[in-house]
Amino acid sequence: MQLQSESNPALNTVTAYGHNYVEINEVSYTHPVYFAPEGEVHAWQVATAADISAATLREIAGLTDAKPDPMAFLDGNTALQKPADAPEVVLIGTGLTQHLLPNHITQALLGVGIGVEAMSTQAAARTYNILMSEGRRVVVALLPHEEAA
Repeated sequence: MQLQSESNPALNTVTAYGHNYVEINEVSYTHPVYFAPEGEVHAWQVATAADISAATLREIAGLTDAKPDPMAFLDGNTALQKPADAPEVVLIGTGLTQHLLPNHITQALLGVGIGVEAMSTQAAARTYNILMSEGRRVVVALLPHEEAA
């Protein structure tokens, strides 16, 4: 019996990866990218895992600053607004090896209920494909390689 994997060609899928590239929908990228199952693949303005900041994570998760509310301090409201279509989890592929992200970088996303997982790019690509195929709201950001230090 021949088994064929079920796929939806309308969804962004990681189709290959290597030392200096990541391939999404059979298009090769040699620079860092981020994307969700639907929509375009965006260039990610980081060069190495050390360049990842709270601001870059907020950007890829689609979080925006809330309009100032002078009474927000009363209910402990954060300064971020979580859109209705926000991801459940953000996966970060940190290159050839896993680089854990410090708490002060991930706290804004965790504070509004978005999980953040950092792992090697290969592991992030595989995990993204699994979560995406399950219909989960996931965003992945991938560094195709590590720059020499």
